[in-house]
Amino acid sequence: MTNSKITLIIFFLFALFFGVNAQEKLSKEKDSTLSGLKFRSIGPAFMSGRIADIAIDPNNQNTWYVAVGSGGVWKTVNSGTTWTPLTDKQPFYSTGCLTLDPNNSNTVWVGTGENVGGRHVGIGHGIYASYDGGKTWKNKGLKNSEHISKIIVNPKNSNEIWVAVQGPLWSSGGERGLYKTLDGGNTWKLVLSDNEWTGVTDIIIDPRDEKTLYAATWQRHRNVAAYMGGGPGTAIYKSTDSGETWQKLKTGLPKSDMGKIGLAISPINPDVIYAAIELERRTGGIYRSSNKGASWTKMSNTVSGGTGPHYYQELIASPHVFDKLYLMNNSTLYSEDGGKTFKTMKKKNKHGDDHSLTFKPNDPNYLLIGTDGGVYESFDNSENWKFINNLPITQFYKLAVDDAEPFYNIYGGTQDNNSQGGPSRTFRTNGIVNSDWFVLLGGDGHQPATEPGNPNIVYAQSQQGNINRVDRTTGEAVSIRPQEGIDEPYERNNWDSPILVSNHNPKRIYFGTQRVWKSDDRGDSWTTISEDLTKNEERLTLPIMGKQQSWDAVWDVYAMSTYNTITSLSESPLDENVLYAGTDDGIIQYTKNGGTSWTKKLVSELPNVPSSAFVNDIKADLHDANTVYVALDNHKFGDYKPYLSKSTNGGKTWKSITNGIPKNTLIWRIVQDHIDPNLMFLATEYGIYITLNQGDKWIKFSEGLPTISFRDLAIQKRENDLVVASFGRGFYILDDYSPLRNVTPNTLANPTLFKPKKALQYKPISGGTSSQGASYFTAKNPDYGAIFTYYIPENFESLKAKRKKTEKQLKKEDKNIVFPGWNTLDKEKNEEGASIILVIKDSDGNFMTRINAPYKKGFNRIAWNLKIPNRTSLKLEQINTNPSNYYYNLYAEEGMYEVSMFSKINGIVKSLYEPQTFEVERIRENVLVNPVIDDVESYIERFKAFKTKFEATISDYNNANKKLEAYSKAAVYAKANPGSIENEINRLKKEMLYLKQQLYGNASKKEIREKELKSISSRLSVAIRGFSTTYGPTKTQMQSLDKAKMLFNRIQPRLSKFINEDVPEIEDKLLKAGVPPILD
Repeated sequence: MTNSKITLIIFFLFALFFGVNAQEKLSKEKDSTLSGLKFRSIGPAFMSGRIADIAIDPNNQNTWYVAVGSGGVWKTVNSGTTWTPLTDKQPFYSTGCLTLDPNNSNTVWVGTGENVGGRHVGIGHGIYASYDGGKTWKNKGLKNSEHISKIIVNPKNSNEIWVAVQGPLWSSGGERGLYKTLDGGNTWKLVLSDNEWTGVTDIIIDPRDEKTLYAATWQRHRNVAAYMGGGPGTAIYKSTDSGETWQKLKTGLPKSDMGKIGLAISPINPDVIYAAIELERRTGGIYRSSNKGASWTKMSNTVSGGTGPHYYQELIASPHVFDKLYLMNNSTLYSEDGGKTFKTMKKKNKHGDDHSLTFKPNDPNYLLIGTDGGVYESFDNSENWKFINNLPITQFYKLAVDDAEPFYNIYGGTQDNNSQGGPSRTFRTNGIVNSDWFVLLGGDGHQPATEPGNPNIVYAQSQQGNINRVDRTTGEAVSIRPQEGIDEPYERNNWDSPILVSNHNPKRIYFGTQRVWKSDDRGDSWTTISEDLTKNEERLTLPIMGKQQSWDAVWDVYAMSTYNTITSLSESPLDENVLYAGTDDGIIQYTKNGGTSWTKKLVSELPNVPSSAFVNDIKADLHDANTVYVALDNHKFGDYKPYLSKSTNGGKTWKSITNGIPKNTLIWRIVQDHIDPNLMFLATEYGIYITLNQGDKWIKFSEGLPTISFRDLAIQKRENDLVVASFGRGFYILDDYSPLRNVTPNTLANPTLFKPKKALQYKPISGGTSSQGASYFTAKNPDYGAIFTYYIPENFESLKAKRKKTEKQLKKEDKNIVFPGWNTLDKEKNEEGASIILVIKDSDGNFMTRINAPYKKGFNRIAWNLKIPNRTSLKLEQINTNPSNYYYNLYAEEGMYEVSMFSKINGIVKSLYEPQTFEVERIRENVLVNPVIDDVESYIERFKAFKTKFEATISDYNNANKKLEAYSKAAVYAKANPGSIENEINRLKKEMLYLKQQLYGNASKKEIREKELKSISSRLSVAIRGFSTTYGPTKTQMQSLDKAKMLFNRIQPRLSKFINEDVPEIEDKLLKAGVPPILD
């Protein structure tokens, strides 16, 4: 997919809505009209996400590369203290393996598409190489591989590379097998392959002889109903000619169909080869060869467990201890006798489900491990683990938002990292931190739900429909899973079962199994309102690997969803009797009478939709009771096309609305704006899409987002926020998308100032985390204050830019470029450019402040910090062009305000748009009420009056000091005997120092921080602190102002005499003594 930015200028907007070639034109535009509306990452990182592979740079062991199963490639140059994502703008997000070139560790090879057989894996787009440590990337082919297992670079020849390609999981064919290149990846040769379902899952090389290789093939297939993890194509092979030819190894190895195999070679004695082999029914064993694979001995029955061997099975031989093995597992197993016996690696305070283990060659006690919950390191051989808690790569399946005040919370179910919750923003200046997040419910988390008007009630569930009602006040989770009756068939729950809170009754919830359940008491009791709405098939009778399979085949349905289940539910917000249900086996059902009867619609009846399509999401329109949308997904049959349909007659007939969505971009979820029926958003496999015309045309809207799968999205209606859940990069928020409502070509033809949302006033909390170190994870809050959004249809084009554009065209046409003339060049130099000025006034028309903002094409945003600048003077050389940043500010009071927008182009100011009103609301009150609050207004006036007088006097005093210094130097030009003038200057210097000490304190004492009597400026600094809080100035601060005035009044006569009489008299004496005039 292209990452070209989106342009919405008027010409293209007409094409967008009405032209067939609009998407093509938009994709070629490089500037982004929507760049001002940017998604904000909020993490979390406190539980991280699944790691596929890790590599430590052998030339700098502080540098690590981490391949995230669903989240791209990351790099640290300081052992995990800070991280940089390397592939955010690449077309892939799923990674399976990475390798550093042993001849040049700045060359990084990445195989995309992780190599696990799980139900939730993303596909890759081939093999990529970076030759500059991850800064830039180049696709090197194998684009149809989908899942790459391992890469080996010849340690003696960087151009010779072997790639173990597992190939597609959900379908046959594609690129699969062992590929080899001799020209650094420019061309590839398939050197080992088997049947259409078999790829290569592992490869190892003899460290003594780069021509000797061992490879493991793996036959496997998964579809929506079942998984088969082995077959006759699974085997172990050996090559002694650099992979050109291969011999299948048999002696001592199992004769039955095998599943996933992990290989290892002893770095200490490479004659010894190890294999972890999966057999039928989740059994298996560890095999060992001591003669380079010629024969094998079964050492034990050990096999990876947990989710199943297909999810682990990586076998790693210790580089430090001979015959010590590590078997990746839900809890890593290790053997110290070549595989005869195994123990569980210590895992206190560590996540389970391990996939990658890396060592340091000079430290036998060091381990770096990648798990489903992120990266851990141990310095004492697994006795204790350190969690790398700043990688925000959590995989969220679904999300929900509540309506908590003043900041709402976000909840999400994750892959193997529980159901999590956290705030959309905080009161702290450093934003959202790990400690703000919490675990709502354990297990693999799935679809949560919240109760409108009651943020203390949250519904959360773990896999297979284990739904709970969580009381946020106590943290107690009550199981509310509906139970089938006596002699009824068992309830078939999808791995990610749907739950729905009614729009009409907040106590009413719906839940889907193969039936629809309804509860009017928050899940304490349930009734069914449907029969089985699915096809109700026997999954083992359905084709897998292209045909029906024997009971004795290598079946494994342990860690996958039951089949023939309801996957999505929707209720019309306009009619409580209208419900929709979608299933995983290609059916849409709807009722118009609250479930008394249901109407069945096969998805194959929808235009261009295959019969096997899975209903990812079905949504009743928020504004029209007869309109409904459905997002479908056929990727579990190897089909990644987008399927999105719309019905305007209650589900009877449908039309496709995928215009603008690229091919191979499957769709997960759809959401509609609650105000503008034409405004909708899509969560897809490769980004967020937006439509302004109810699906007639979609455009990508991913400013601030990496390439990642977005599995869910929701609108927080009070705040007009779009919250999106990614499968590998956590949550993102588009704050206040309301300017996108009712956008038309006419709207974007002219400058526009959009109505601001309510501004929340509080005192942001600063400090408290500054000493936590660079690894301390924080995610940004939205800008504090009133947020102003405005639109500019075109960039300002300077005279110089226009000239250079013309000259560029002339050069392209090979024509003469004429000298523009001196007057033209002077005009270019003197041109002021363009800016936006926002003026804020209160409801009475009193001026509050003005903000300078960029004159930039597209949507723009800028914040007012709700402070009113009250600078009492300005220093000529230090004038700030943004008044809201001035040093001395007052807090804006609660109430209504208005903002106006002006342009300033080449010094000419004009109004651009009518004023927009907005509200400022204070949301945090102090516990204590300032007892002198009624005196604050008069105090402000007294303070301003004194500070204005004080600063003016100080300015005059400083100027007099400068003159006195200059006069002291100029005295040498006097045409008179030295004496009287020098003596007078010396006396005045002493007076100057005395006055300086009264104003600022004793310079010598300050030099060593010795205590002293408070000066006028120190008294004033105490007084000014009264404006730094919403509490207001205290009595002490008010008294400090009075004391500063008293001290100032004491010395004012001497200050006045020094400034107005003494220094000017010296100048007169110098002139009379023949000194030339001294000019500024």
